[in-house]
Amino acid sequence: MSRFRGPKGKIVRRFGVNIYGNPKFDRLLARRQNPPGMHGGYKGRRKISEYGKQLIEKQKLKYTYGLRERQFRITFKRALRHKGITGDNLMIMLESRLDNTVFRMGMAPSRDAARQLILHGHLKVNNRRVNIASFQVTQNDTVTVKESTRSRGLVQRYVDENISAEIPEWVSVDRDNLKATVDRVPLREEIPTIANEQLIVELYSK
Repeated sequence: MSRFRGPKGKIVRRFGVNIYGNPKFDRLLARRQNPPGMHGGYKGRRKISEYGKQLIEKQKLKYTYGLRERQFRITFKRALRHKGITGDNLMIMLESRLDNTVFRMGMAPSRDAARQLILHGHLKVNNRRVNIASFQVTQNDTVTVKESTRSRGLVQRYVDENISAEIPEWVSVDRDNLKATVDRVPLREEIPTIANEQLIVELYSK
């Protein structure tokens, strides 16, 4: 599956959960609870197979973090090699991606916007430019903005627009200096539950 570039509202309605975290989709779900399409209202009458349920959970995470199938599979294999619970490792690795971290820091209004900041070279990690959205942040990594009027102006606008964004406990943000630090990697219980990762583990274990 290539990265989805269509109406995100349809994806939110399809899964029945606000996977993007934007408040406007909460309002959309409150107004239109049925899945999109002419026969969306009949979804509840269909029996979904176990494989279908596993596939839906995987798609939720892929759409949420903006990954293609190959990228997602590589991340899963890495999670499998690490010690501990594979599902927890998967969620922590996805949450520790640089694009997601920038989003969580309030430096971008969405993961897509964060990805654009990274790809266009507006951000630095530990004073070195990183243009790879999947870069894995680790404890004590510092994210700063490139010293250019355009870069700082763009990020400052995003920060001002997201002043009420809830910053997770595993990062510290200095809005005045457009600087943020990863205090530690996130814990599984700190990551919003948008999918049942255990079903994804079962899917890939077949």
